[in-house]
Amino acid sequence: MERVMERVAFGSVLLVCLVSVRTSETKVFRLPQLCKFCDVESTACNATGVCESSCNITSICENPDEVCVSAWRRSEGNAIIETVCHNPALPFYGQYLTDYNNTVCQMKQVEDMKEEFYICSCNEEECNDRLFFTDVSSPPGTESPLSKRSLRSVLLVSLFPVLIAVVVLLSAFYCFHMFHQHNLKAPKTKGIDSETCAIIVSDDDRSDSSSANSLNHNTELLPIQLDAIVGKGRFAEVYRAKLKQGAKDESFQKVAVKIFPYEEYASWKTEWEIFSDTELRHENVLQFLTAEDRKAEQCYWLITAYHERGNLQEFLTQHVIGWDELCRMGGSLARGVAHLHADRTLCGRSKAPIAHRDLKSANVLVKADLSCCLCDFGLSLRLDNSMSPEELANSGQVGTARYMAPEVLESRMDLENIESFKQADVYSMALVLWEITSRCSAIGDVREYKPPFGKLKDHLCVESMKDDVIRDELRPEIPASWTNHTGVQLLCSSIEECWDHDPEARLTAQCIVERFSEISSTMISVSSDDKSAQDSGNYEK
Repeated sequence: MERVMERVAFGSVLLVCLVSVRTSETKVFRLPQLCKFCDVESTACNATGVCESSCNITSICENPDEVCVSAWRRSEGNAIIETVCHNPALPFYGQYLTDYNNTVCQMKQVEDMKEEFYICSCNEEECNDRLFFTDVSSPPGTESPLSKRSLRSVLLVSLFPVLIAVVVLLSAFYCFHMFHQHNLKAPKTKGIDSETCAIIVSDDDRSDSSSANSLNHNTELLPIQLDAIVGKGRFAEVYRAKLKQGAKDESFQKVAVKIFPYEEYASWKTEWEIFSDTELRHENVLQFLTAEDRKAEQCYWLITAYHERGNLQEFLTQHVIGWDELCRMGGSLARGVAHLHADRTLCGRSKAPIAHRDLKSANVLVKADLSCCLCDFGLSLRLDNSMSPEELANSGQVGTARYMAPEVLESRMDLENIESFKQADVYSMALVLWEITSRCSAIGDVREYKPPFGKLKDHLCVESMKDDVIRDELRPEIPASWTNHTGVQLLCSSIEECWDHDPEARLTAQCIVERFSEISSTMISVSSDDKSAQDSGNYEK
């Protein structure tokens, strides 16, 4: 029986190490289930033991009431598996589902069918991928070894979420203990700290379409209503928009929609392919939902999470920040860049390193908790070791002139070494860290916001930057007054190492992450010494 349903198809969904540390009560919208959804496919499964569905498509169910369902039948000698979403209030092949609250898909034979037929249902993410069959060939009162193995498999699968929860809770306790001990002043995110697990999705980033990381192939496009334009770049415009949550539900999810005209297909495709790497997911990288080819409007869409505070440049123009906010913003920026550059996640999974190649404050978003996340990957490059120098050279001289490293301005990057692309990113990151520091009240007199090299022209080109950055080796000014604060002084020392003229002499992004930790520890020590001296003085009096 053919079942035609509207779905948003996804690629493979990874296990996400997640714990939610809440500082206030929030209302959580009920999410539709994620299930394997391949409709009808032939299979080698012979209805014994444990079978895999072999379905490589994960879909969001149409509404929160639906559960995951699989059916196995033998038709004209051929074994067929069907994986779908289904509302248990409605009959499925004339049968009402009675086991849909299970965590695993335990196959049960339907006796009154003309052909050999099994059905199972369950209510856990992708639980209809593994199908557990009972062994009906054993004599009464006995259990075959295969059936025993099946039962053991069911038990293991049932206990697996509990084991994961224990591991996550222990990790969270360890992170809390370390944060309390060192008082790192890092943002109180709602996920595990990125130093424990590299794939983190905080509650602020989660949406009803999370885990998409793919192109929406549905003939029916997502029900999105554009609100207002919030940004405009060289290749695309960004809109605030509303994503309708369900067919009968009038609630909406705020999202951002980046719209590319058809002639900017290459930029859209580059950014979509970068986002499509599920290992890119991180609390300090903008969360991607899905991509769409809007043929009727002759444009391409990228749909992402929306952050009300806007980009970092706009935020710094309008706000002065304190030392704690400087640590939160700067530390999260460094963690995001370090995650991009890493070839493995901190959970140990292999990951393609990525060079952003257009790091600037306008391409950094400020989240609700004042941590930062990276966005705009239209010029980014996956750093594959198999790429030849010729292929790397064809990537061109890209970026924003004001933030370009000297070797990029001069077109003299070492194309034999992919690390050179990371070193150029670190230079740009140093300029953004300088921008954040320049608006921190800890430096004393905070002046009006100016971008790096603000004394130069507003719209700088490559040629106008060469004389100052390459010939004179000029960098943004670090006034002597900034050294009056111990933490700012240490941070400025790291910034200067990151914008060194020699790319090989620059620190890595991961090193800056560690420097923020060291600076926070130093500030705790300084604060404790000052308090002890004050207490001693009061005692003498």
